[in-house]
Amino acid sequence: MSNYEDESFRDSIGTMKKDGKRQWVYPKKPKGRYYKYRKQLSYILLGMLFSAPFIKINGNQFILINVIERKFNIFSIPFWPQDFYLFVISMLIGVVFITLFTVIFGRLFCGWICPQTIFLEMIFRRIEYAIEGDRGAQRRLAKQDWNADKIRKKLLKWSIFFIISFIIANIFLAYIIGSDELIAIITDSPSNHVSGLISLLIFTGVFYFVFAWFREQVCIIVCPYGRLQGVLLDNKSINVAYDHKRGEGEKGRAKFKKNEDRDAAGKGDCIDCMQCVHVCPTGIDIRNGTQLECVNCTACIDECDHIMDSIDKPRGLIRYASEENIEKGWKFEFTARMKGYTSVLIILTGMLIGMLFLRSDIEATVLRLPGQLFETKENNIISNVFTYKLVNKTSKDVENITFELISHEGEIKLIGNEGFKLKRQELTSGTLFIEINKKDLEESKEKLRIGVYADGKLIETTTTNFLGPRSYR
Repeated sequence: MSNYEDESFRDSIGTMKKDGKRQWVYPKKPKGRYYKYRKQLSYILLGMLFSAPFIKINGNQFILINVIERKFNIFSIPFWPQDFYLFVISMLIGVVFITLFTVIFGRLFCGWICPQTIFLEMIFRRIEYAIEGDRGAQRRLAKQDWNADKIRKKLLKWSIFFIISFIIANIFLAYIIGSDELIAIITDSPSNHVSGLISLLIFTGVFYFVFAWFREQVCIIVCPYGRLQGVLLDNKSINVAYDHKRGEGEKGRAKFKKNEDRDAAGKGDCIDCMQCVHVCPTGIDIRNGTQLECVNCTACIDECDHIMDSIDKPRGLIRYASEENIEKGWKFEFTARMKGYTSVLIILTGMLIGMLFLRSDIEATVLRLPGQLFETKENNIISNVFTYKLVNKTSKDVENITFELISHEGEIKLIGNEGFKLKRQELTSGTLFIEINKKDLEESKEKLRIGVYADGKLIETTTTNFLGPRSYR
């Protein structure tokens, strides 16, 4: 049985020893064309991540997810809890998109876009390489006794890791509480913002723990996406894959010998140099086939291409390919399964776009005051008391707001000033009375349609129930 056909590796993970203890991964510093592209993309994504909370358009933070105060800005557009249905549709679109993306491209997201990978590989590991050296130097340092040199390097690395974790914690907190509030916490005395400081330290501790110790275990153990790919992938999905037919040949892989005709000897192109294993950030051997731990980071592709160049063999022994492409040479095909996911995605996206266009700028809710029945006044006037809530989702103040009955003849009386002002992104509430003549009521419980006007212009409508005496007509 060839190494590729041996499935025993699936009984364990590369980051755990046989005795159950942690197998620390010391990946070789990657280099190559894909790594260069990943660095360029990571710089763009990190720039967006660090700047988004501090960008404001029309006074609105570009991205804000303030769950505590129920304030949400997406691309500077304010959303409220009343828009939760849009969030549900967006989440469904996200799930279907990830499903479709995984079916086609495997775990490409993890290696190129995931914040965990970008922070770990493009920031923390690069600092580690600069202070402790490459794979061999790190392994030697780990085995070395605690002398002055080791203490100096470890303290320097851990200190820098803590500072970066603190910066990341500040950025993530800006997404939650808002950049203005974060700046106030930073510039003001810590004693005035004890809860904010505690939150910062908790976030810092979490990030430090993840990037200084837990590391690739997040992708292998915690992240559910790795488990999901096992369900979604099939023989047509494109992954970082080892071409075992070319690499194993007739007699399997073998060490490189100068001036040897490997084709004539029946040996595969893989020279068993182990460089693809040494460079892997999750410690797997890609030659075993598709694995849960693989995050499609392409480090093995770059390293294998470098080795193939060195022995004058064509690149692509490890490459982006599907199992069908390797086994049968078939090119990528957009399958019925992919078409089905695409159709669902298009439908959901169309629904979201339609809902966004239909979304009202002013949200109005009028409800009867609990426990209150109707009141009969002079001239057979029936009165009900209601509470109202108005939400201004826009970035502009709305002037001279009034209520009028649309469905019935009657009168609405506000408790307080008529024609009040609703400020930008403000929620206001109050009490009002609705009075309708008994002759205009056909049932003891009727649905009313109420219009909300600003400067005489209808801006929103809402409905509520009105109680009256039982009719005997």
